[in-house]
This record gives sequence, C-alpha cells and structure tokens, in this order.
Amino acid sequence: MKLRLIVEKDPETGRYSSVFPELPGCASAGDTEEEAIANAKEALELWFEPTEIPLAESAKLIEVLA
Repeated sequence: MKLRLIVEKDPETGRYSSVFPELPGCASAGDTEEEAIANAKEALELWFEPTEIPLAESAKLIEVLA
C-alpha cells in the first residue's frame, strides 16, 4: 500500500510539518525535512497499531490486508 505524505515548511518557525491526508490525525513534525519524514513514519506505525475494542456478543473482529 502506498500513502501520500505532505511535508511543508513553516516560514515563521522554520520547522516542517508532515501529514498523511487520507489518515485523519496521522501527522508529525520535525526541525528538518528528513526528521519530519522519519517522525511521520513512526506516527504511521502508531496509527495502524491495533487497540482493544469492546465488541458486542453478536460481533466478531476480522483482520484484512489492504
């Protein structure tokens, strides 16, 4: 799976932001472009990390590959 990452330099602070537009809340930043990209990769891993989800007795959880 390929994802798009938007990296942008803030002219006021000189820092870089990085955002995955298709993944709400999956973003990061860094002092350099390289750091912002590396931090974004870490944020991506955390975004996809499974979390405990309470399920109704009639529901089941199925994992799928994209």
